[in-house]
Amino acid sequence: MPLTRHEREEFLAEPHIAAISIDSGDPGRAPVSVPIWYQYAPGGDLWILTGTTSRKAELIAAAGRFTLLVDRVEPTVRYVSVEGPVISTAPADREHIRELAARYLPAEKVSGYLDFAAREQGDQLIVHMRPERWITAELGSL
Repeated sequence: MPLTRHEREEFLAEPHIAAISIDSGDPGRAPVSVPIWYQYAPGGDLWILTGTTSRKAELIAAAGRFTLLVDRVEPTVRYVSVEGPVISTAPADREHIRELAARYLPAEKVSGYLDFAAREQGDQLIVHMRPERWITAELGSL
């Protein structure tokens, strides 16, 4: 059964690990799909971070849009898939990285992650997407 607008937005606002899918740009290949952290507040746009020179950044720039899928299996099977256009990109700062890390990691690990990100991940790009098309389901306790 499809979720209501309120249910789907509340579910997407929870800190799930998402799968992002982006057109590979190659007619002989399927879309590129990888796990990713994201940020979303009900009624707004969502955003992700990626390396400024990453393949994801290049593919997102070329495609101009992407799909994000989040799901769970407990306490019931539920998923939300949202697709839409990229509405802005900008260099990410330490506060963007902190916000995203704090969403997914225990508080005591955020500082260590920030040090790791600065040392290992290089410059990051914040990519904002406007949710345009939603596919949702609540499948109950299968």
